Formats: sequence, structure tokens, C-alpha cells
Amino acid sequence: MAMSLDGFVSGPGGGDGGLHDWYFAPSDSDTQIMDELFQNIGAMIIGRNVLGDAADGFETPYKVPHFVLTHTARPAVTNAGVPFTFVTGGVEELVQQAQAAAGEKIVCVAGGASTAQQLLAAGLIDELHLHVVSMLLGDGLRLFDQGAPTKLERISVIESPQVTHLRFQVQK
Repeated sequence: MAMSLDGFVSGPGGGDGGLHDWYFAPSDSDTQIMDELFQNIGAMIIGRNVLGDAADGFETPYKVPHFVLTHTARPAVTNAGVPFTFVTGGVEELVQQAQAAAGEKIVCVAGGASTAQQLLAAGLIDELHLHVVSMLLGDGLRLFDQGAPTKLERISVIESPQVTHLRFQVQK
């Protein structure tokens, strides 16, 4: 998940605020991170607010099943060959469905601070991959706005001109 140095994953009003600019103009280090993700990902989890009101306008480079945590039941849809499943049964059911779809590959929580917070609080996150962008947004939606203290073990740090890629294992 991309975030600003001051901990925001979106700017005021929910905008990106430039947090993903590195993704669309990647350095060699950024490309290495992206390639690793593309090779290993089997399913994505996103929050309903990330998706917006309709999956048909949501573009994703990840051609894997997407699972959307929501309170409102909706039928599954497919957009550009990517299936979107809406899960209302809570984070445990969300992870169970995503893991079943991913098989031996990883499940990536790609967006939604609230969804990520709920998964972390439930002990359902094994690793955190944070892409800390060299900017201060000053306001917006924080990734770690609330929750219990969580011990992390640093796995790697990869620097690039626009972003520092941090990888942590969650200690359970």
C-alpha cells in the first residue's frame, strides 16, 4: 500500500495526492517490486471505497480475482476479464474466499485503510508491504489511524528516487 511520509494513504477528499506517481513512472527498483508482485499474486482484497460505486469503471493491472469487503450484498461482476466478488460476511470470510481463489499464491490487500486495519486487528495479515512516498500530504485518510500495538520485523528496505519500499513480517 502506498502512503505518504506522514502516514496518509489518500489525500483530502479521497484523492490519490500523487501517491502512485512512482507506479506509473517506475525506476528499476520500483519495477523489481512490481514484477515480484505480479508473479506471486493470486487474489486481491480491496475496500469498497477503493472500488467506488461500480466495478465496471475500475481499472486494475492485476488480472486476478478481486474481493471487495462491503456491507451491501451485490452480485459478482467481471470487468475486463477480472472478477469482482463482494463479501458481506466480515474479514474472516473475505480472507477465506480470497485464499481459496489464490491457491498457492499470495493474497494482496491493495487498498482500503479500513479494510487493512480490520484485517490487521483480526490477525489476518502476515506481511506489510508499504511504499512510502517522499511527500507530506498533511491531511487525508491514515493507514494506521487506530488499533492495538503490533510488533513488526523488518524484512527488506528498497530505495528508489520517489519511494522507499518497506517490507515487514507481522509478529503474532
